[in-house]
Amino acid sequence: MSHATATSAAAAVRRPRPPLRVAIVGCGLVGRRRARIAAEHGQSRLVVVADPDAVGAREASGGIARIAADWTAVVERTDVDAVVVSTPNHVLADVAVAALDSGKHVLMEKPMGRSLDEARRIAAAARASTGILRIGFNHRFHPAIRRAHAVARSGSLGRLVTLRARYGHGGRPGLEEEWRSDPERAGGGELTDQGVHLADLLHWIAGMPVEAFAYTQTAVWRIAPLEDNAYGLLRFEEGAVAQLHVSLTQWKNLFSLEVQGEAGAVIVEGLGGSYGVERLLRIDRAFQGGAPAVHEERFEHEDRSWADEWSAFLTDVDVRTAGGADNGAPSSANGDDGVAAMRIVDALYRSAARGAAVTV
Repeated sequence: MSHATATSAAAAVRRPRPPLRVAIVGCGLVGRRRARIAAEHGQSRLVVVADPDAVGAREASGGIARIAADWTAVVERTDVDAVVVSTPNHVLADVAVAALDSGKHVLMEKPMGRSLDEARRIAAAARASTGILRIGFNHRFHPAIRRAHAVARSGSLGRLVTLRARYGHGGRPGLEEEWRSDPERAGGGELTDQGVHLADLLHWIAGMPVEAFAYTQTAVWRIAPLEDNAYGLLRFEEGAVAQLHVSLTQWKNLFSLEVQGEAGAVIVEGLGGSYGVERLLRIDRAFQGGAPAVHEERFEHEDRSWADEWSAFLTDVDVRTAGGADNGAPSSANGDDGVAAMRIVDALYRSAARGAAVTV
């Protein structure tokens, strides 16, 4: 991007503009959260919500947006600038592609479809669209995770050696009857659901692994052939190895991310709420021996990751509208990032099926 274009793009971001007109497609728990954030933000306006479930749609509308049962006409509306896609997995690709083909800006929930093929199809639509595509990896916007990423990428930890990531909860009554437990609608089990978050964070921090090995397990919940646990190893080109475990049988909600380098480590524990207070630990290795220095920071305020992700999305839209390159805010996840996460998930599933390590 030229200096002149960059200057005009930055000016456009600062210049007041009419609020972005937003449609929400899919009004489950996440869709309702997205609708509320869009309605409350001063630079966006909730125009329409779409869901065949009239109760969910009415709640998402907040009494201020129109309601539609069918999404197909919504993505083509001329009074909509951006579409948030928060449907079950089997609908994600169709809605996202249709919205991008209509020139809309799109924020779609993870995963990026049910499979790597669907993710690539969405990414191709984004490359041909005048709109931008962002994937809802809101974990990137947690303050402790942001800082862990910044420290790891700064080189202050030295060469990366080990990454460990764990994420899980204990399930809930009726889980077997949910769409997430239907192979056709979900595409995968816990590895697809929560595991794709870990895949994205590991890629964001350490880049693309070259090799993967995994086991999957259906231990407690009657959701076979889907898994309620997945265990993976990822090897990176420069020698670092990542371990991940995602679980639907975790006795207590858990999130933990550790990045260890030659000179020290950063550890994130908790995500707030039922996952516990979000904490960042910075460890400086004591090369002379003895205990390392440990510095702890706690983030006890309410979870703002969803709202911060939305603000970044609006900024990215402004830059694109002003003619700037689609580089995205520092924590934004674009279509290439979404495909990368699905490549990792796909490799882990292929490994589990073959019982052998596979190339990512």
